[in-house]
Amino acid sequence: MRLELVMVPVTDVDRAKEFYERVGFSADHDHEVSDHVRFVQMTPPGSACSIAFGKGLTRLEPGSLDNLQAVVADADAVRAELLERGIEVSEVQEMQWGRFVFLADPDGNRWSLQQLPDWSAG
Repeated sequence: MRLELVMVPVTDVDRAKEFYERVGFSADHDHEVSDHVRFVQMTPPGSACSIAFGKGLTRLEPGSLDNLQAVVADADAVRAELLERGIEVSEVQEMQWGRFVFLADPDGNRWSLQQLPDWSAG
């Protein structure tokens, strides 16, 4: 069993697609099934799990996801890259269980990007 798709509730499909492309996600699918259903699937670089959003896909309120999390190799580098792309992100926050950068999409769905700690260091 593998988790492969997470629905993200958004108000404006095109605005969300543009935002996630700026973050670095690949647009895998954008299909308008009918006047009431549009399906957009996007995947973060190197991820086996994608997100999907669109029209007629979920009953969740836009902005209601408050902690989607992805793992990154280097929190400082990812933060710098996102800032360069015009994405508003937090400072890198040091925690016992990793280094984190936080951001939100235009609807307020919140993401944390975690650099895992080096557990081999002791």
